Amino acid sequence: MSSATAAAEQPASQAAQDPLLRVVDVVKHFTVGVAASVKAVDGVSFDVMRGETLGLVGESGCGKSTLGRLITQLIPASSGSVVFDGTNLTQLRGEALRLQRQHLQMIFQDPFASLDPRMTVGDIIAEPLINFGLLRRRDRDKRVQELLRVVGLNPYFNNRYPHEFSGGQRQRIGIARALALNPKLIVCDEPVSALDVSIQAQIINLLEDLQREFNLTYIFIAHDLSVVRHISDRVMVMYLGKVVEVAPSEDLYNSQAHPYTKALLSAIPVPDPRVESKRRLVELSGEIPSPLNPPSGCHFHTRCPIARVPGVCSEEEPPLERKSDGHLAACHFAEEMISPAQPGS
Repeated sequence: MSSATAAAEQPASQAAQDPLLRVVDVVKHFTVGVAASVKAVDGVSFDVMRGETLGLVGESGCGKSTLGRLITQLIPASSGSVVFDGTNLTQLRGEALRLQRQHLQMIFQDPFASLDPRMTVGDIIAEPLINFGLLRRRDRDKRVQELLRVVGLNPYFNNRYPHEFSGGQRQRIGIARALALNPKLIVCDEPVSALDVSIQAQIINLLEDLQREFNLTYIFIAHDLSVVRHISDRVMVMYLGKVVEVAPSEDLYNSQAHPYTKALLSAIPVPDPRVESKRRLVELSGEIPSPLNPPSGCHFHTRCPIARVPGVCSEEEPPLERKSDGHLAACHFAEEMISPAQPGS
């Protein structure tokens, strides 16, 4: 191999090893009234590698969907940086930001509200192609029919309207629209939570097939921890605007390093009465604190079964740090938590 060839291949190899997405200390506070603010996302950092699926879980109101919108720059960050494929999106405005959006797309939670009811399916899917000036009319029509076929719909449905389809079919239309520009990253914001269980499985299998076919990278936001386990390579757990645990999917489900994660996983029902009867539900006391005024120290200490209060938990915020190989947690007493999972969990 010549030196010129080696020099050309080295950057490509390095690019494959670099994260596709790097989020650093991202903060989003929403002003409420004169002096108050909701701390929706409060100093979140993580990487997403090319071709992987990062699952994002947590209770309602923890900041999952807000974080997804910050990544796609649908809303601006209060501070921090979102570096996508080497470009800091938070520093872009106007046309420069618009051009980046063809490389990262979003699938929304509500498959009906996210589609314009006055546009045909063909126009909805073709809209991104028109916005970026890609393909002529005849080629656009072929591309729309191809995308409908890829997501499992009849290509001749392109002249119908969203209200003529079921929820699962509408979500397939949303997926086709997200694929139109051949993006590198897709943020899936609870894409199956509004669908029946049988349809959920079809959509999840479709997303997995598309990822293999088009080498996609996903951030998969969900409430259903069983779905997240099935589709994700790594799982990130959020609580009250902060990341409390990150680990490879199987590692997280086999051994938890944060009490909040353990409580979430203990709530997953097991379809075996004998196993279910032996499981112990981790009950959390108290209410979820308000993001207007989160607790001092560890945000979780007011509900945590192993917190030392008064003490370090209520006074010092635990850093998100490595507890084992590939396993990060933000807990002062994570070593007490790491243990084999309960039977059937």
